[in-house]
Amino acid sequence: MSEILTKSRARNVFYGGSLFFIAVFVGLTVQSHNYVVSTTPPLSDEVILGKHVWERNSCINCHTLHGEGAYFAPEVGNVMTRWGVLDDPDAAAEMLGGWMDAQPSGVEGRRQMPHFELTDEEKRGLSEFLRWADQMNTQSWPPNDAG
Repeated sequence: MSEILTKSRARNVFYGGSLFFIAVFVGLTVQSHNYVVSTTPPLSDEVILGKHVWERNSCINCHTLHGEGAYFAPEVGNVMTRWGVLDDPDAAAEMLGGWMDAQPSGVEGRRQMPHFELTDEEKRGLSEFLRWADQMNTQSWPPNDAG
């Protein structure tokens, strides 16, 4: 009686299966790339500046952005929506600038944000970066408004 799974058949199953799953992986990668490119809001120079301000000041060491980062301070991925200034860049910059200028508040027993010496241009860039992040399709993340 002949063997059902010979060495050559096993090799063919291995190579055929490998090629199949490589093709599936490549297809899903292309689909994911096209989805991200088509749904991500465009980058402006202000958004790029804001991202650099975010990184330079290590904001992620305290805040989360779409669930990534530390949990010491509030989620900022939807902060512009919570403040009601998502559609108004000038109000967003003014609101963020006022908040940052008032820190630390000095209220005993509260977590305090350090005071950062940012220029008006850097505050504007940071507000644009946070507006940009707020406009992303996060598929209902965070699960509640407060992050």
